[in-house]
Order: sequence, then C-alpha cells, then structure tokens
Amino acid sequence: MIKIDITKELHGASGAMMLDVNLTIEEGGFIALAGQSGSGKTTLLRILAGLETAQGRIQIGDEVWLEGKKALAPQKRRIGFVFQDYALFANMTVEQNLLFVNKDQALADHLLKITELSELRKRLPNTLSGGQKQRVSLCRALMNRPKLLLMDEPLSALDPEMRTKLQNEILQLHKEFGTTTIMVSHDPSEIYRLANRVVILHHGKIINDGTPKEVLLQTSGSQKFSFEGELLDIIQTDVIYVAIIAIGQQLVEVVLCESERQGLEIGQSVRVSSKAFAPTILYKK
Repeated sequence: MIKIDITKELHGASGAMMLDVNLTIEEGGFIALAGQSGSGKTTLLRILAGLETAQGRIQIGDEVWLEGKKALAPQKRRIGFVFQDYALFANMTVEQNLLFVNKDQALADHLLKITELSELRKRLPNTLSGGQKQRVSLCRALMNRPKLLLMDEPLSALDPEMRTKLQNEILQLHKEFGTTTIMVSHDPSEIYRLANRVVILHHGKIINDGTPKEVLLQTSGSQKFSFEGELLDIIQTDVIYVAIIAIGQQLVEVVLCESERQGLEIGQSVRVSSKAFAPTILYKK
C-alpha cells in the first residue's frame, strides 16, 4: 500500500496555491495524473522522487520516505523516473545507460529485447530517434526494479503511431515487473488504454478520482455523445456557417445556423455533441 499525504505551497502564473494531496494507492496499480498545466502534477512526481521538499508523510509499504521534515534521500528510494526529455547520458551507449543504474547484464538484455533495442545496444543516444530514446529511458528506469515508476508525459513528443506502440510496451513492462506506476498525461486515449485509476488535479487539489470510464466518459449507453475541441475557424456559406474544430489530432466540420453561430469566437474550447446516437465505425486502413 502506498500512502501519500503531503502539502506544499506553489507559485505559478496565477499566483500562490497550495498543493494538498491525500492518496492511498494499491501496490501494482497504474495511476494517471491529469489536469490543467500548473495544477501540481509534475511537482507531485518530484516530491515522490525526493527531488522537491514538502510537508506531510509518504509511506511505501513498510518504508517511510517522508515524515514531517525528515525525508529519505532520492538515491535510497526505489523509484524509476521517465522524463519528457529522455535525460540520457550522451557519452554512453544504450547498454551503458542501463548498466550505469544496475550492473545486472541479464536484466539489461531482457529489457532491450522486450523493447526491440537489442541491435541498438552499442549506439549513442544522439543517433537514435525520439521513440528509441524514450524506450531507452523507460528501460533505464526499470533497471533497479523500482517499487514506484514515475512518468511525466513520456510520450507527448511522439507521433500517434509510435505513441501507441510505446503505450503497449509500457503496459507490458508494468504488468511483468508488477511496479506501481504513476504517469502524468493529458491524452484521454492514453489514459484509458493504460491506467486503472485516474486522479484529476486542479489548483493543487484532487477534484476527481476514479476509473478511466468513470472519470473520462461524459455519456454512456444510448445517450448523446460529445467531444471537446478548439474552434479554429467559422466559414459563412450562403445562409449557413461551417465551424472548423480540432478534436485531438483530427479536424471536423460542423454546420451551424445563425442562432448557433452567435457567441462563438475563434480559439474557444467547445463541445461537439450529437443528439441522435447512431455512429458508424469504419476500419482505418
């Protein structure tokens, strides 16, 4: 069992706020942290890693990592941390990056095989693609068989196809190692695919906590379905208007009448919904 009960004053673009998080997490779970930028997600990861101070208590199983002002040093916490920017040692090969953490050659070979990096083990990081670098970063984080794996938007810079591939590898490694994983993500599909629990932070406070289906799905069954997106443009065609809306990585057109056009401004966040729930799903070749 992992118990987190911490507070820390933060100063962001909107002024001072208090990060106040009280969580109990089952060991072996996959937790997604979501919420607006500046809500405290990355700071929470850094506190768990011992990279930032906080007040309160953190207990991982029988080990106390934080008690009041007394904190266990980062190097004594069995954690793995996967950063957005990979944070690899540029002067070390792929294999050396892994063995720097732990001299367990068998484990390094196993991780490289799972992530299809075996043939790249002698390459330097600057010769790798973004997806390959992120795989190396993930393998390195698992080299000490961490009790807690922390990931800060690890796949945000990758293209959709590579993201999906690495999501599958992350899930496979999470299950094989039985590690408790906490991942910051803004991607609903990624959260739904990987996590079994979603915690939403807003201004440092937990405002929602549940399964991905409970937290992310706005409707169910035969109710209308809806999506949130950004209004990019409104084009007038005769007596109607066509709104161009970005939903995820797709653009959609929605026809509007004069009354529906009123009040809409370019750049707004909007919700696109359908009252007649009869969608068609086609296989994408």
